[in-house]
Amino acid sequence: MPRPICATINCAALSENLASVKQLLSRVQTEGQTPPKTWAVVKADAYGHTIEAAFVGFAAADGLALLDFEEAARARQLGWVKPILMLEGAFDRSDIPVAQAFGLTLVIHEARQLAWLAEVPLSEPLNVYLKMNTGMHRLGFEPGDYRDAFESLQGLARAGKVHEITHMTHFAYAERADGIEAPMARFVEAVEGLPGNWCVSNSAATLAHSAAFALRWAPAGITVWVRPGICLYGGSPLAKQNAADLGLRSAMTLRSELISIRQVRAGEGVGYGHTFVAPKDMRVGVVACGYADGYPRHAPTGTPVGIDGTHATLIGRVSMDMITVDLSDHPQAQVGDVVVLWGDGGPTADEVARCAGTISYELLTAVTPRVPRRFI
Repeated sequence: MPRPICATINCAALSENLASVKQLLSRVQTEGQTPPKTWAVVKADAYGHTIEAAFVGFAAADGLALLDFEEAARARQLGWVKPILMLEGAFDRSDIPVAQAFGLTLVIHEARQLAWLAEVPLSEPLNVYLKMNTGMHRLGFEPGDYRDAFESLQGLARAGKVHEITHMTHFAYAERADGIEAPMARFVEAVEGLPGNWCVSNSAATLAHSAAFALRWAPAGITVWVRPGICLYGGSPLAKQNAADLGLRSAMTLRSELISIRQVRAGEGVGYGHTFVAPKDMRVGVVACGYADGYPRHAPTGTPVGIDGTHATLIGRVSMDMITVDLSDHPQAQVGDVVVLWGDGGPTADEVARCAGTISYELLTAVTPRVPRRFI
């Protein structure tokens, strides 16, 4: 028999979350504006949900955005014919012909990538996104250098190497009420008068500030692309709103089973280091899931799990292959009963992440290859 742990991926939930985002965008569109378009961000193997699930779940997206050229090739091999955006662009000049072969759109965020584009022969022009650093301080041209980079791309366009140029930036703290004000002011000033569409909005900006883009910033006649990520998988990027508040569904459910039940006496410790000591005689369940499966090692005592649709809590230290849970409120629990680590029938990944001092992005992408995926 295989080990009982499994990650179930609900492709319908992926589709519903995308539909919720698109519905939000349609509500804030104003007269004279082109409807916003959506990149579904599927980096890190679709946040651990797999490119195969994303291909099905995000069929209504206008494009897929990712980092890895092998994942882009997989999407094309599955039959994805719409645009694919490479969020970090080329990592080497040898990536340029690969981008042409698979019809990929490249982000250009530094001078070396401009040089590669100029040097490598191309039979057809590529679409590119020119990225500006407006305060994130990771990738992108500084606002003062942006127009020079744009002029270089226009020169490549005249040479037949570049087709459409889209303006792009990324926000460091879009979840804040004032999170886009200063970055957008820098962006708008730098791109003023330049032709091209915009792509500026991650999950937090899409959910918290989409009206601001539609009503205040975007000029009439251009297309604004948004690039939601975590919200498409049912996670919330906003600290004060959970996924359900935002109309989102968990797309991944991580389940396992009780593989042992023990009677622990008051005063006895449980697990490595005896970080949990039983305050009374109690039943303790052992679950086939540990940090080698991607469960967060630093999840503390009290982190929620679901057992038969009701609440239970982790106790003691997470080990490589197992966790232990308090069965005091589950006198009928038996070996073989299902335990939901996160997802349908248990806590959300956001809730588990908060307990572990991290974010749901990390939990979803950390589920390891040894955990089988099941698709529904």
